[in-house]
Amino acid sequence: MTPGRPHPEPVRTADNHGFWDAADDGRLAVQRCAGCRAWYHPPRPMCPACGSLDLRWTDVPGTGVVYSYTLLHHPQHPAFDYPVIAVVVELDEGVRLVSNLIGVAAAEVRIGLPVELRFAPTVAGGQVPVFTVAGAAQR
Repeated sequence: MTPGRPHPEPVRTADNHGFWDAADDGRLAVQRCAGCRAWYHPPRPMCPACGSLDLRWTDVPGTGVVYSYTLLHHPQHPAFDYPVIAVVVELDEGVRLVSNLIGVAAAEVRIGLPVELRFAPTVAGGQVPVFTVAGAAQR
């Protein structure tokens, strides 16, 4: 994504509003079952492990590794620079999220690459979670 060009606004639902509300506040929140303590994503109305309805949005630091990735060339959207590096990030908590990897050349991406959370603005003034190489700010 190019600085100054915000991401499209995500679709908010009754199930995922906690995720997007936290992102708007600069936090990454993942659902966790209060009964069996299982973490999971994407959000849903009941725990996939035990069926409990006692769910909590829990902030996580947003550190993990690239579990999988692909380079997207088409279809193109004017908010993004191509290729888009689409990643599945496995967070330290074991949850996997689909996002974008920013600030790295496509040739440098590999499975197992340590990443950390950043946020990118949306057209409506919110934020979406994106990832960059861990320690990139210190480089």
